[in-house]
Amino acid sequence: MTDRPARQSAAPYGPLSAFGLAIVIGTVVLDQLAKWAAEAWLPYGQPIDLLPILTFLRTYNAGIAFSLFRDSGALSLILLTAAISVVVLLVWWRAREESRLAAAGYALIIGGALGNLVDRVLRGHVIDFLLLHLGDWNLFVFNLADAALTLGPAILIAVFLFRRPS
Repeated sequence: MTDRPARQSAAPYGPLSAFGLAIVIGTVVLDQLAKWAAEAWLPYGQPIDLLPILTFLRTYNAGIAFSLFRDSGALSLILLTAAISVVVLLVWWRAREESRLAAAGYALIIGGALGNLVDRVLRGHVIDFLLLHLGDWNLFVFNLADAALTLGPAILIAVFLFRRPS
């Protein structure tokens, strides 16, 4: 038995809250719209400078971050992405931290994972189209789902590092 009260599925900032669902769905929709636009308007493999450190560059990633596991096959990565998403969802469901900011962090992780999962299921690879670089030094190519997958944990780290003691 635990001294913790049972969580309700509609906790103010839980996974099934309007706030949480809006961020998850909004992340997936924006990511998929951006990837659709990249497919429609960006020539494959041809860089288009946007900012001194950012270039449009449509490419496909059969792996995960930094092309890791690209030879693992789409099904393996689909299952891995789904499993990680379920783990994050369960952590969010059980989280004691119920702030709007923490919920945004969890939701961005789930939304980003689902955005890339859609690509893997429909195409067998993820569409990347933003190249971050410093001069001729290319850092990485990413998409909006990847940005959400980076921003979400950064938010959670900030929430937990700077949380006021109870």
